[in-house]
Amino acid sequence: MTELVPFYISLSFIAITLFTIIAFYRATNRNKGVLLIVLVLALIQAVLSQRGFYLVTNAISPRLVFILLPSVVLILLAFFTKAGKKAINSFNMEQYAYLHTVRVGVEIVLYYLFIYSLIPESMTFSGRNFDILAGLTAPFVAYYGYNKGKLSDTFLLVWNWVCLILVSQVVITGILSAPTPFQQLSLNEPNTGILYFPFVWLPGIVVPLVMLGHMVAIKKLNQKKKSKL
Repeated sequence: MTELVPFYISLSFIAITLFTIIAFYRATNRNKGVLLIVLVLALIQAVLSQRGFYLVTNAISPRLVFILLPSVVLILLAFFTKAGKKAINSFNMEQYAYLHTVRVGVEIVLYYLFIYSLIPESMTFSGRNFDILAGLTAPFVAYYGYNKGKLSDTFLLVWNWVCLILVSQVVITGILSAPTPFQQLSLNEPNTGILYFPFVWLPGIVVPLVMLGHMVAIKKLNQKKKSKL
């Protein structure tokens, strides 16, 4: 664990990541194979970050890629392979909507990382990050939308698109603010926090699971819409 922030902040983010993984496991209808993949990926990222692998930022090929690429590949496999499609078709979207509440905790941790100069202010709710709104509205969408069916499919579709755009904006800001040869933003306050354990799990585990949830929800809602035509 990094000593750049108080221990309780690191411990809080470990708890946030564990909550995300457990919520994801429930949303997959307790698919043990999918859970194993996530746990193995989390373990690999933890080991590499603890050994300082991601702290080498002057390489021509930024090591940040090794945080992001595995999740991108796994998401593509989920949407374009037979086994992946079978898995995501069985997802419980009410449970997945509850998973998004984790974003409130994430935003609080991000603010503390900014206070300790590990990320730029633009990645926090005091800057240009409005992703906390997704976390605050998630339980209402889960209960009234997916459980009670009182929210229209159009509303759910719009909500998922808006929330996906919100998190995508933060991801783009984070990537362009990271200390790589291609850094474009926040040159005076680079995004270094994600290079340390346990915060490496933010781009490596938490954000991909959040984005996957919206992508699956949008896919299912569009399929439902087409079936009614």
